[in-house]
Amino acid sequence: MATDAKKGNSIVETIKTVFWALVIAGIFRTLFFQPFWIPSGSMKDTLLIGDFLFVNKMAYGYSYASCPSIRLGGLNIDAKDICGFLGGDNTRILGSEPERGDIIVFRHPADGTDFIKRLIGLPGDRIQMKDGVLHINDEPVQLTPAGNFVEEFTRQGPMGIRPRCENGVVGEGADCLKSRHIETLPGGRTHSILNIGDQRSDHTGVFSVPAGHYFFMGDNRDNSTDSRFPQAVGGVGFVPYENLIGRANRVIFSSAGRSMLAFWTWRGDRFFERLE
Repeated sequence: MATDAKKGNSIVETIKTVFWALVIAGIFRTLFFQPFWIPSGSMKDTLLIGDFLFVNKMAYGYSYASCPSIRLGGLNIDAKDICGFLGGDNTRILGSEPERGDIIVFRHPADGTDFIKRLIGLPGDRIQMKDGVLHINDEPVQLTPAGNFVEEFTRQGPMGIRPRCENGVVGEGADCLKSRHIETLPGGRTHSILNIGDQRSDHTGVFSVPAGHYFFMGDNRDNSTDSRFPQAVGGVGFVPYENLIGRANRVIFSSAGRSMLAFWTWRGDRFFERLE
């Protein structure tokens, strides 16, 4: 009988330990840092498929979007189901304004999925692409040629995505090239952008960013679904202030393979790399 009692107590203690571990992890993820894997190439070459980072959720304060969405198997609990009482007025608790050029994870305004892009347009800005050159408030940004970004044409990441190449159709394992420029935003912040070719998103009308909203773009300009595309056609459109989740500052870990366990594909030179 004593042995059975000990086993019962052990099971109870194990359940309590797991429960409190999950509670602590949930609090940490909600209030401080959220892990994020880069699933696509829309932010190359700043972020590569397989980069792993923590998003600083303290950077802009807290809103309903700060709560995690839980999607596991048949379980689908959205952040609005947990913290919807914080939403609806486009404000934040302990809120602070993001800066132009920040790399931000945000909730898609329509479907609630997490996106990561660079903040380009602030409330009141006029944003336009003319012949592939970003214009902010009717002024072109400064562009400096920075050679080519070279990657292997092969399947990348768990989804097996093949990169798009400026040098046309290439064979498996061949060099896939994109021309690279350093873009300087108003205020002096710089980052690299990539070009694949002339396409519709290089020529847009003027986007006037409304109050309380932001305009985002990917650094891989010709391979990014972002604020240049309206939500009606699967784009992002303008992003409300309350949809911001946090700022990405540094890559923690990176794997070029289809699994993080494939240690021979780890990118050691990207560990703890600071993001610009």
